[in-house]
Amino acid sequence: MKKIIRTISIEELLENHPGSVQFLIKRNLPCLVCGEPSWGTLEELACEKEYGEQEIDMLVRDMNAQLVEGEEA
Repeated sequence: MKKIIRTISIEELLENHPGSVQFLIKRNLPCLVCGEPSWGTLEELACEKEYGEQEIDMLVRDMNAQLVEGEEA
């Protein structure tokens, strides 16, 4: 499974990691499925919600830990 990086497009993220929808909702980030379309990258989406640089890094780390590892199991 492809690792999530901060520059991954939202479209690619949702296509490769369907579980990311719930992950984003829990963190109050809009996503394609929940009615607030967001085009661009995960980093751009996080910046829209005023995530700081460290918070974006933590978001990416948490997504990889929760989504990628869970999908490979």
